[in-house]
Amino acid sequence: MTEVPARTVPQRMTVVTLAAANVEELRDFYRALGWEELPASRDDWVGFLVGGVVLALHPRTALSEETGAGMYGGGFTLAVNVDSPEDVDTAYDAALAMGAGDVAEPQERAWGGRSAYFADPEGNRWEIAYNEAVVFGDRGEVVAFG
Repeated sequence: MTEVPARTVPQRMTVVTLAAANVEELRDFYRALGWEELPASRDDWVGFLVGGVVLALHPRTALSEETGAGMYGGGFTLAVNVDSPEDVDTAYDAALAMGAGDVAEPQERAWGGRSAYFADPEGNRWEIAYNEAVVFGDRGEVVAFG
């Protein structure tokens, strides 16, 4: 039997980021649905807390640059937020050790946190991120952002 390593990438999804051609138009759409925008939203990043996960909108070109590879079609990334900047490196190294593809090494980001990107075996982009604005509940769900 293959030995399963200790879990170093938390088993949770905290953010789904949509690569938006027009952030303002998507922002208006989700507001029109009655969704409440997060206080941390800006012109180039908009978030909505939906059932313990953040739905984020980010310009397609900026997201493509950050993830280190061209985004296809509507494009998206999935994120796992961690508890410290050091945990970004630990989780990223663990993902690579298990066969994930290297997309973008851990680094400080212009938005004030630290993150890295890897690709799963089918090329889906995952971000491991630390952002001090994220507050977790008892089950690891996002309860506040900003």
